[in-house]
Order: sequence, then C-alpha cells, then structure tokens
Amino acid sequence: MEVTCLLLLALIPFHCRGQGVYAPAQAQIVHAGQACVVKEDNISERVYTIRESDTLVLQCLVTGHPRPQVRWTKTAGSASDKFQETSVFNETLRIERIARTQGGRYYCKAENGVGVPAIKSIRVDVQYLDEPVLTVHQTVSDVRGNFYQEKTVFLRCTVSSNPPARFIWKRGSDTLSHSQDNGVDIYEPLYTQGETKVLKLKNLRPQDYASYTCQVSVRNVCGIPDKAITFQLTNTTAPPALKLSVNETLVVNPGDNVTVQCLLTGGDPLPQLHWSHGPGPLPLGALAQGGTLSIPSVQARDSGYYNCTATNNVGNPAKKTVNLLVRSLKNATFQITPDVIKESENIQLGQDLKLSCHVDAVPQEKVTYQWFKNGKPARMSKRLLVTRNDPELPAITSSLELIDLHFSDYGTYLCMASFPGSPVPDLSIEVNISSETVPPTISVPKGRSVVTVREGSPAELQCEVRGKPRPPVLWSRVDKEVVLLPSGLALEETPDGKLRLERVSRDMSGTYRCQTARYNGFNVRSREAQVQLTVHFPPEVEPSSQDVRQALGRPVLLRCTLLRGSPQRIASAVWRFKGQLLPPPPVVPAATEATDHAELRLDALTRDSSGSYECSVSNDVGSATCLFQVSAKAYSPEFYFDTPNPTRSHKLSKNYSYVLQWTQREPDAVDPVLNYRLSIRQLNQHNAMVKAIPVRRVEKGQLLEYILTDLRVPHSYEIRLTPYTTFGAGDMASRIIHYTEPINSPNLSDNTCHFEDEKICGYTQDLTDNFDWTRQNALTQNPKRSPNTGPPTDISGTPEGYYMFIETSRPRELGDRARLVSPLYNASAKFYCVSFFYHMYGKHIGSLNLLVRSRNKGALDTHAWSLSGNKGNVWQQAHVPINPSGPFQIIFEGVRGSGYLGDIAIDDVTLKKGECPRRQMDPNKVVVMPGNGAPGLPSLQLWRPLAIFLLALQR
Repeated sequence: MEVTCLLLLALIPFHCRGQGVYAPAQAQIVHAGQACVVKEDNISERVYTIRESDTLVLQCLVTGHPRPQVRWTKTAGSASDKFQETSVFNETLRIERIARTQGGRYYCKAENGVGVPAIKSIRVDVQYLDEPVLTVHQTVSDVRGNFYQEKTVFLRCTVSSNPPARFIWKRGSDTLSHSQDNGVDIYEPLYTQGETKVLKLKNLRPQDYASYTCQVSVRNVCGIPDKAITFQLTNTTAPPALKLSVNETLVVNPGDNVTVQCLLTGGDPLPQLHWSHGPGPLPLGALAQGGTLSIPSVQARDSGYYNCTATNNVGNPAKKTVNLLVRSLKNATFQITPDVIKESENIQLGQDLKLSCHVDAVPQEKVTYQWFKNGKPARMSKRLLVTRNDPELPAITSSLELIDLHFSDYGTYLCMASFPGSPVPDLSIEVNISSETVPPTISVPKGRSVVTVREGSPAELQCEVRGKPRPPVLWSRVDKEVVLLPSGLALEETPDGKLRLERVSRDMSGTYRCQTARYNGFNVRSREAQVQLTVHFPPEVEPSSQDVRQALGRPVLLRCTLLRGSPQRIASAVWRFKGQLLPPPPVVPAATEATDHAELRLDALTRDSSGSYECSVSNDVGSATCLFQVSAKAYSPEFYFDTPNPTRSHKLSKNYSYVLQWTQREPDAVDPVLNYRLSIRQLNQHNAMVKAIPVRRVEKGQLLEYILTDLRVPHSYEIRLTPYTTFGAGDMASRIIHYTEPINSPNLSDNTCHFEDEKICGYTQDLTDNFDWTRQNALTQNPKRSPNTGPPTDISGTPEGYYMFIETSRPRELGDRARLVSPLYNASAKFYCVSFFYHMYGKHIGSLNLLVRSRNKGALDTHAWSLSGNKGNVWQQAHVPINPSGPFQIIFEGVRGSGYLGDIAIDDVTLKKGECPRRQMDPNKVVVMPGNGAPGLPSLQLWRPLAIFLLALQR
C-alpha cells in the first residue's frame, strides 16, 4: 500500500509543497571577461586582476525567493572616480576599457525584502605600466681645497605602474650593478617608494660618457611588456637656459600686434620650447612657433601671464614669464564723503567734503586723474586739495577735498582718467554738488512688500530710492539656507532698483534685501529694505498611482494625500470612476477640518465597481491626480529560480523536461486561486500550447510545481503563467527557460554532458596547449570545411545537436595539442567510469587521449586511455575505468596528425561512480543510433490514465 502511494505521487506532474519557500537573498561574485593572474582552484579568491583598457566583467550569482534584485556599488579608487556615486542594477557588471582610477572594491548587494540583504565584495586590481621618464642632474663640488673639482651625474628614472616596477640600468648593452663597478651607485629615493630609481655616476670618468638605458618591468603581469628609455650622456650635456626679447612686463595698446621671442642660450640635448598662458589657453589667433609667440590685434581680454618653458630632461626646466598688460579704462565710479570728523551724513556749509573718483585701469598704477569744475580745470588752493591713494578707498583713487565748504564751491565736478600719450580714450564721470545734494533713502512701494506669483511666471521686486544723486541698488538674499540669487551671484546691482526674475521656481521663495550702494552716491551707511517673494505652485500628491487589490464583497478605502503645494491646502477634490464624474462623498463631521487629504469609501467591491478611480486635487493654483486601479484580480505568480537541476534530458530522445516551480504572491489579498493557465511557446515561433492547472487552497509561501515535458533539445521557451479566481484572470508572469546541462559532477544522478549548453558543463580550454576544442553542430558547421573528415552530426543524428571537435586545418601543425579540462571533482568513491562517444574519421587522424589530473599535491597528469588512426565515419563508445586518490579532473587531449584530414570529435561524456561494464565495447564497434521508433520519455497524456489505474489498484 505504501509503495503504491509513493509511486502515485511520483507520477503526478503537479505538486504543492506546504512549507514556505520565501528565503533571504544569498549572493556570490564570479569574475569573467579578461581577468589575469587568477589563482586556479581558489574559489574564495576575492581579487580580480585585470590589465588597463581590458573589459571588466563581474557577475553576481543570487539565490533567494522572491528573486533578489541586484545592485552594484563601488568604493575606494580615485577620488575623481564617480562610480561610487551611482549604482548599476544588473546581475552582470561590465566596464569596457577599464581605467586605473576604476580599481577598488566593488560591492554586490542582493535584496528581496526577506531578511537582511546579502552583500559580497571583490577587489579589482587594475595593472598598468606607463612609459618611463628619465631626467639628468649634475653637481660639481670642490675637493681638497679647490685643487680640483669632482663632477657627479644623477640619472633619475621615474615610472607609474601597478604592481611596482622593477628597474634595470644599462650602459650600452651591459647591465650595471654596485658590485661590478665602484663608480656607480643605484638607489631608490625614500620619498618615492618604488616608482623611482636613481643611477649615480660618481666622480665622472671618460668611460661614463656613454648611452644609458632605464628598463622597467612588471614581470609580464597580465602580458604587459617591458618598456625602456635611453639617454646619451656627453661632456656637453647641460640643462636649458633662456632669455626673452622683451621686458618681463610688456605694456601695449589695444589693436597692437605683439611678438615675443624666447631665445635658447644653452642646453644639450637641444631643448624643446613650449608657450602657455595663465589663466586659460592661448588667445584665439595666437601662434606659437618654436620660441616665437605672435598675438595679432591684441585686446584687453588677452592680458595675462605668458610662460615660455624649455625642457631637455637635464636639470630643471628653464622658464621665463612675460606679464602682458593691454591698456584699458572701464568702470568709473565716484563717492561723496561728508565731514568724517563730525560724523555727518549730509553736505553742510562750513564743513569739509571729499569727492573721490576711481577707474578700473590696466595698468592701474599708470592711470592719471584730472579734476574739472564747471568745465574748467580745478585750481588747487588751501581749501581745495587733490590727493591720490586715499587709504580709506580702493587703490589708485583720486580724491578732491573741499575744506570749509563755501556756497561758491557748489557746482558740477568732473573727474577724468587717462593714459597720457596713449590712443586709449579718456574716461570721465560727473558729480553735482549743491544744496539739493542729499543722502539716499530707500523704501518698498506700497503694496509691493509681498510679491506673489505662480511658478514659471516672471516676477519683479522693486525698491524706490530717493536722494540726489541716486545710487545703484544692491540685491541679496536674507535666507540663511539660500545665499545666492537666482543669477548665481551673492550681490546683484540694479540701476533702477528693480530685480527682474524670469520663470521663477519654488526654491526662489523667500526674503530679499535691497540696499543702497556706497558708490555713485554718498559714502555713508547703506539704507536697507526687504521684499517677500511667495511662489505658488500646484499640489503634489501621493499616491500618484496605486494598485488596490481586494476580495469581492469586502470594503475598500481610497485616500489621496497632499504632500506639498502653495497654498498648502486642498481647495477642492473631485472623484471619477472610469472617467465619469462621481457625486461628492458624504462629509464626515470629524473630517471636516482635514485639508491635507481626500477619501472615497466603497462599501463592498463588485465586478461593476472594479476599475480605474481618479482623484483630482486642486489648491486654486493647479491640480494633481491620484490614480487607483481597484480590482479583485489575483497578483502575479513568483517564479522560483533556485530549483536544483530543473532540466532533465535524454539526448537520444531529442527531448527534455523542465521542473517549473513558483509561489503565489499575496494569495490572501483576493479571492482564492482556483487554477492556473500555462502557456508554452518555443522562441522564434508563434504558436503556443495552453494548459490549465487546477489547484486547491494556495497558502502564502507554498511552493507549487509543474513538470514541463516534451521540450525539444536545445531550444528555449517562453513560459506564461496566469492565476484565475472567481473574479477572472489575474496578473500574468513570464520567464524564459533555457536548456542547460548540469556541471558534470559525480554527485549528480544524471551526469551526462551533451555539450548542448554554451557553458559545456563547466569544461574549460587548457591555457597551456596549442589550440582549442570547438563546439558546433550540423547547422553551425563551416560550409567550406574539409570533406572526408569529422562527423556530419552529433550522436543523436539531429542537426541541432552539439558536439566538441578539433579543427586540424591550417595553421595547425603535426603534433599540435588541444586540451579540454573538466571541472574539479572531489573523489568520494574508489572507482569511477568515464564513458564517452568519439568520432575519428579521416586519413590524417592523429590521437585522442584521456588523461586524469590529480590534485593531491600540485597537478599531476596520467594517461588513462589513448586511441590513434582512422576509425571510420561512425560514432563509437569507450568506457575507461579510473581510480583517483583525491580531487581530480579529466582531460580530453586531441593531437593533430600529419595532415588536415584529421578532425576528431567527442560527445555524451559521462562520469559515474563504480566500475565500468565488465563486457567492454570494442572501440571499433559501431553504436546503433536510435531511430524514430526509439522509446522516448512518457508523454503528458500517459500520466492521468496511469494514475487512475494505480488508484483503482490501491482500492
């Protein structure tokens, strides 16, 4: 009876497992791409070494249910590297042409809302070797009381590299060292730590005048070749020296053509000359040719420092600087300063008065000022003094002081700035002094102290200034959080007192200060006023969109909440159902004061009341909408991706089955799920097969299972799964399933590798052989391949079936070897049997060898089986017994024969515990290929009759 029940359960393709399968995320980082220097067999290695400009590929393998979301982040590396400020939401992180600044530690974070997130990290070490730089320095010192001089030369070689470079110094072709030549010393400066090596030539000798080479190496790490630089040392070697054809400060007029020559006065080897400008690049139109710099029609904006630098890697670079000043006059301002001693802010007869004038000039110290009164030059006297460089005013300012002001001193004063003898036009400014000249006052016009505008509209803030003369108005922000004006300035000048703002935004709201300037007017305490700017903007609500699920007959409450807006209140709220206006909901007395949300209550959800609801909220400036999709639809299923070995196949039947597992998301939120509708469609085809899967009560976390049969090897399929309740169809979930073969492991019950998957069951190409094995089938064969060698199809005889083979055409040569290495197996039995099919057809067939690589102490390869020569155009099978003493790998080695007609292929590799069959198959015996009549896997139609029969038998 018990045996019958167990057999019955095994035959039913649909299962429900009662235990909850929700599990927190687990993660593991594996590296691919163009990694180098990765320790073989060390699966816990957390350092990924890669050459600069290669492609970085990191994959985060995750488990957990629901399927975890993966996020990549980075820390460490260069401060200029912006990767740590962003995230990559993908299981695979790929960086093309990786740079050295992108090295550091990368983190993979996987989370699915169950438990704590899983975080794994790996350090990426980017390796590089730059071109070395060689510089020469010389010193001359007196020895023994100036009887003779000793000359010492230092050759300094510097390079940037990772890992630290190894340095080799050569004179000619001979390698230098301390022990072989007492006249040289090689050392590493303490402050450079491995990136610099110095060759010191002590008390220079005739033989020291030679060619020196600095060779740097990172020992071929990541295939980075060595680099070198050579310098020829002679008795004329000298650092560069320069002189200029002009003075270090050159003053010119606008429009002049400027030419500056930088002349070499020494240096061997011949130095290279370079012109630069600070700040910024050379002016547009400037031409630097050798040591000559030409600037046609120079303008004021071209003023600045121009640097001529000469380098020849001997000593320090030589540098000469020209300060080019293009004459200009701009920004004339004046100030009226009442009697300072008497602390007066008004002009009064009998008190002192000072008028000041300033112009921004280049060069500032060369500008001259002249004062005029009523159009005539002002005459100096005891009561009228002209001073320059007033310590209380900006530098190079001219002041006219009137002592004991008289009525006759009233008038119009003019200050004129000029460059005598220069074509630059004079610049002047007037100031009128009379009984009407009064200090300023500032105020905000009535009704303008608070300005309210809508977001996106222009705004104008205004302050009125009275007084004579009227100074400019300076605007600034009062708010401590925002110190800059919308223009980006902390202080902005307006001549008419109006601050104009275009397209105001909500962050421009706040208090603005207007104040009088202390120039072009009275030099007294600034007068101030304030204006409040209020920016109204439409409301922002939540949820902007919400999916509401509920069982039929249950109540539903919809709430639309105001997050922010100006004004911050709800003026009106309108509800719509499927676009049709709904009557206002009844007012609840307790909620009459609520101004931050609107609610709609459905007493009982029905099919007719299911659909789209909109709540439009207004604050008299604009409106925003909350969208609710209300239904009793079931949520989508959650596919379970951690099914162990979901694929089951038998290559001879050309079919495979797949164990599909899933859970139902929030099954208690709606009516119970009655059944699932399963749609199966082969990729690149239009027709789909649809099946109904009935279920009983589905619990949260319950693992549901269905076995998909009669799937064609090696095709992929799109699976769509839709739950159905009394309401109808729920949300559909889809996924793609691929035919994959398990990594060949002795612990697997089905451990035959058919090479149908691109991962080829974990086999890898040996890096020490001459060429690689190739995976192909009849559809991917080269149409120009060599005839009379190689198999037409794989062991199944189907054009889609894959196999592994070696291509022996050119450039392959006699004796070239290709090795295919299996994954590492942990020996858990004394004997194993390796079974495989081989195809060796062609008159130039070489050899096929099976080797066993032991991993007990290092890597030791031993021959287990070998076969040579032409065996005919048939697939044949071999069984090879092995008895590894510890962890091991198996290796298929193909050896090229005497010509191109020597392709060898293998297929269907099996590794099983135990001894091989006693009756070994003759290597030359043909294996009968299964035809259309060969038995296949039981079809789905056989399950239900067989189950009914077993139930009847049980009764």
